[in-house]
Amino acid sequence: MSIKDKYRVISVKIETVKEWFLKKHYAKRLPMCSFCFALLNDKNITVGVCSFGQTPSIQLNQSLSNGIFEVIELNRLVTNDDLEKNATSFFVSQCLKLIPKPKIIVSFADISKNHNGYIYQATNWIYTGLNAERYEWKSKANPNIHYRNIAEKYIGVDKNNVDDLYKQPLSRKHRYVYFLGNKKQKKIMNKNLKYSVEPYPKGQNKNYDASYKPSIQTTLF
Repeated sequence: MSIKDKYRVISVKIETVKEWFLKKHYAKRLPMCSFCFALLNDKNITVGVCSFGQTPSIQLNQSLSNGIFEVIELNRLVTNDDLEKNATSFFVSQCLKLIPKPKIIVSFADISKNHNGYIYQATNWIYTGLNAERYEWKSKANPNIHYRNIAEKYIGVDKNNVDDLYKQPLSRKHRYVYFLGNKKQKKIMNKNLKYSVEPYPKGQNKNYDASYKPSIQTTLF
């Protein structure tokens, strides 16, 4: 039985799979979501989820498309550990086919998690090197508060003068890009890409613990 016979991919609402993001994915929070997909096995049980949403950086969008095409980020991808070989790459490739075109997709592999982005390499993404060194503001009193909430709270305020805040360096990430469009559109995308294309990184991957079993795995579709 082929991968296509064993699995299928459907579009879902994030609410139906939020447990995957909150408890199974290492980020443990819901992503910004424009498109969300589920990987179903031949028993119609959800065995993976993937989401795409707006990128948080205007500068990134400009560097990827020069404002010509919409840029979205593949911001969550999590599957069960016991899937057949190539099931995850099949999942990602099918998700890309279901997204309206034209678009530029970007995704990141966190080197602090020992991720090299092999799934993107297997599905022919463009590797554009490591992202720039960055930091985020953290709260001493509430270290779990998200940096976006801090940014909203202190709009117009010089955060360097806020005693409760401090800068925390962010781990660098491998940056991958995928062009969705026809031949002409892809040519324009490639021409406007401001990042240099680099050889795929290699190294020993380390998988995070994704053994959590969501309580609702069967689909109603």
